[in-house]
Amino acid sequence: MSTISEKIFSRASGRDAKANDFVMADIDYAMAHDGTSILAVRAFRQMEVDKVWNPDRIVIPFDHLAPANSDTTAALQKDIRGWIHEQGIRNFYDIGNGICHQVLPEHGFAMPGKLIVGADSHSCTYGAFGAFGTGVGATDMAEIFASGRLWFKVPESIKVTANSKLGKHVYAKDLTLKIIGTVGAPGATYKAVEFYGSAIEDLSMSGRMTLSNMAIEMGAKAGIVPPDKTTFDYLEGRAVEDFEPVYSDEDTEYFAEYEIDASALEPQIAKPHEVDNVCGVSEVVGTKVDQVFIGTCTNGRLEDLEAAANVLKGEQVAVRTIIIPASKTIMQEAVENGTIATLLEAGATFATPGCGPCLGGHMGVIAEGEVCISTANRNFRGRMGVGGYIYLASPATAAASAITGEISDPREL
Repeated sequence: MSTISEKIFSRASGRDAKANDFVMADIDYAMAHDGTSILAVRAFRQMEVDKVWNPDRIVIPFDHLAPANSDTTAALQKDIRGWIHEQGIRNFYDIGNGICHQVLPEHGFAMPGKLIVGADSHSCTYGAFGAFGTGVGATDMAEIFASGRLWFKVPESIKVTANSKLGKHVYAKDLTLKIIGTVGAPGATYKAVEFYGSAIEDLSMSGRMTLSNMAIEMGAKAGIVPPDKTTFDYLEGRAVEDFEPVYSDEDTEYFAEYEIDASALEPQIAKPHEVDNVCGVSEVVGTKVDQVFIGTCTNGRLEDLEAAANVLKGEQVAVRTIIIPASKTIMQEAVENGTIATLLEAGATFATPGCGPCLGGHMGVIAEGEVCISTANRNFRGRMGVGGYIYLASPATAAASAITGEISDPREL
């Protein structure tokens, strides 16, 4: 009996791969963004390799410090643009196109059964499509650039089953936070987490991407949703090549199994300064908020902006509220259907599609003692400013909190 991960690594390595085996695997697609491509290219040059293994299988989006925030950043980005041109890499998405983990799926690079590696920890997002998506360091990415291959230890797998239906104003982000709070930050370390159950099947591709995106926050190497009609409909006319879905065999034995009753969930909050410090919103209602941030590779998609707009329609924000669509495509769609107009009328402010305040250091930084409720994936100490406090929530909960200036339950507005 084999898991999804074992089957993907068996194909990629050309041998029967089982959990805890070490294999040399062929990479289907490799990604590095403006932050990590700099280090990867530096290591690649030190290898004294002239050409990348396959320029058509390398994807480089600029999203982290975008637009450039300093002379140094601008010079580094200029160097990488030159290297991209020199190498003939056509899958380059410059500033304004959006966040790497949104850009890859939008352009059809995330497909079932594929091994997709990114020089960013949230590359596990691609597991939403039934791929094995995982993050590696910049020097590992340099090795991939040079050879198209990398050593892996095949992970053991954990099964998470979420059944029933999510309630009103309870979303994929709330389910994700509940799972992380249940498993714990180290609970899935170097494991592949497979998601099952009617609550998972009901999620849109956007919701599934939220779920897989945060698998790393419980230590997982990958977070995989078995592909189904929702997956195939999204990929129709979008996938860049043929793909072959794989599924875990029946009676597969897992390292651990968890069950979640989705119908019992209220909106969830991750309190500072750990992602698994999770509680129901009712426990923190009334906590003063100084800033609201809606966006990121976790919750910057169209349905996320629409959820925020539904809450903010006809209202006015009481605190500074920053909204950043995850991609140019999403921003265009949100303009066309009136979502952005609604958010602007409510007093929100917008920035260039990209990571924005999520990584801190150049945009949306909060002062010591200030509180931000964010739809991002991390709330570590210092993430958005030294001495600040980050609460993680869904876009609806964040929008409700923007209206009141304190953490609020969107079901009560």
